[in-house]
Amino acid sequence: MRLIGMLDSPYVRRAAISMRLLGLPFQHESVSVFRTFEQFRAINPVVKAPTLVCDNDVVLMDSTLIIDYAETLAGRSLMPADIAHRQRALRTIGLALAACEKAVQNVYEHNLRPSEKVHQPWVERVNGQCASAFALLEDEVATLPVPAKEGDVDQAGLTAAVVWTFTQALLPGHVDPAQHPALAAYTAAVERFSSFSSLPHD
Repeated sequence: MRLIGMLDSPYVRRAAISMRLLGLPFQHESVSVFRTFEQFRAINPVVKAPTLVCDNDVVLMDSTLIIDYAETLAGRSLMPADIAHRQRALRTIGLALAACEKAVQNVYEHNLRPSEKVHQPWVERVNGQCASAFALLEDEVATLPVPAKEGDVDQAGLTAAVVWTFTQALLPGHVDPAQHPALAAYTAAVERFSSFSSLPHD
């Protein structure tokens, strides 16, 4: 299998680390949706990262769908089976992905749009949503035990950590670690595991 996309994308990195934790062999190809648009389009005309080219050449996209396929292949899941724990994990993942979406919008607004065309009311709205998502995510992560070993990492913790690393790298000073100690500590712990360190945020 071939996983296409840059690891500076939290969605690509989320899929890659999930596949590594599941023990699935794959080839990662660092193709950018910006710098190498035509190369990406030749693989997937939609140009959406991550893209997974399966062994039978079927092309899948969207990190959540790729992870679902990977778990089916692996015959196991990074999600808890117990309904109460699964509900909590889904809430945590939803908050992390919401925070991620707003962080990405902020990055695009300031890095891709000409400064004279930045719409400040929209930026303030996005920043407010991002702050709310991270505040609620902090509360959820504070209830998670910090994994002692790599095999203890689940999808909720994985996604929260990847989103935190992305936000701190791309929006330094935007989300204060001092106000999110659980997120900062959890992320620092899991980023040391080989499945994370071997697939670093670019």
